[in-house]
Amino acid sequence: MESIPLDTPDGITARLGWNPSVSVHDRRRILTREIIAGLVRCDPKEIRIEREPPRGYGYHTRLIASRDGVDLPYAVKTASFRAATVVAVAAPSMPLGIDVRDMHPDAADIHMMQKHSHLLDESNIPALVDHWAKVQAVLEADGRGVRVAADHVRLDPTGRKGWLPDRKSGYHLADLSREGWIITMAYGSLSV
Repeated sequence: MESIPLDTPDGITARLGWNPSVSVHDRRRILTREIIAGLVRCDPKEIRIEREPPRGYGYHTRLIASRDGVDLPYAVKTASFRAATVVAVAAPSMPLGIDVRDMHPDAADIHMMQKHSHLLDESNIPALVDHWAKVQAVLEADGRGVRVAADHVRLDPTGRKGWLPDRKSGYHLADLSREGWIITMAYGSLSV
């Protein structure tokens, strides 16, 4: 599988990987192992990646990295779209969300984005996809998932900050787009 490092804010390491013949689950594990082996400076074969057991119906399990039977102190976030996967690794205390999108969405995705966006010109597809990736990254960082509707997310006019009105903090937004993929990261905490 081909993968490349992404230019991320301090304290966060991320990679983009793509290969249609590798399953999404394997792409996530391969990229996580690569990143964490680099952080702890060891051979990737020494890192074990497991999925935590589900806590209940609808719970999205996390990837857990360990070395020599000891869990490592990293939080792993993943996002996948078609043959591409992004993995980001940071300290567990770092609020973090990522989203990855194809620059050329299909008609059904465009319709769904237009239905929930706050853009005045929803016919500008590149701007719509960029907006939607930011919204999804904020929702991922928030952690409540589908319990919060996408149209509740607010972005500042510059597109560098995002938040939800019912929270007292928001997130910085970083554009990590590469290789034909729109990649957005929401991270950290901002007072709003």
